[in-house]
Amino acid sequence: MAVTLKSILLVAFLSLMAGCSTAQPGAEGSWAGFSETGKASYYADSLQNRKTASGDIYKHEFHTAAHKKLPFGSKVKVTNLSNGKSIVVEINDRGPFVKGRIIDLSKSAFSHIGDTSLGLIKVKIEVLR
Repeated sequence: MAVTLKSILLVAFLSLMAGCSTAQPGAEGSWAGFSETGKASYYADSLQNRKTASGDIYKHEFHTAAHKKLPFGSKVKVTNLSNGKSIVVEINDRGPFVKGRIIDLSKSAFSHIGDTSLGLIKVKIEVLR
């Protein structure tokens, strides 16, 4: 009987944790409409011309980004919360893997909505498709 109670508690706990996740697709597996707020960074110069997780070659001038969970090819509107400027980027990489950051933008995408000398900006991301 103790094993059954432990099993029930474990399942309940895991279900609760899954429900608290911030990155989940909407109805029918679509991520459209998903939004998240947090910090954005941009790719280091040393990553220019290297392969991304999707197999694309990273170029500063392309409007691309890395996200931990969004599918490759997703179009995401990124809005700088301090100045209201926004840009649409395509997810083609994984990351950032630094606590508190939700998206890593190409250098040109970051510079369209914020000053690269800041290094980090607070943003809202919204999945368009």
